[in-house]
Amino acid sequence: MPSEQEIAERIAAAAQRALAEAEARRAHEAKSEKARPKEIGGPKGPEPTRYGDWERKGIVSDF
Repeated sequence: MPSEQEIAERIAAAAQRALAEAEARRAHEAKSEKARPKEIGGPKGPEPTRYGDWERKGIVSDF
């Protein structure tokens, strides 16, 4: 049975791996975000399909 110190070391090592993976994911997302073209004629503000509201010419509709 592992001691408390060994368990703490395993948890610390797993946390370090998770932080490294998260940093790599953020770097990859930042790179892919720059490569994406700017949307023309799209909605202003938050993405309506994500938040459930569409607004066109002052009229709001919910799905």
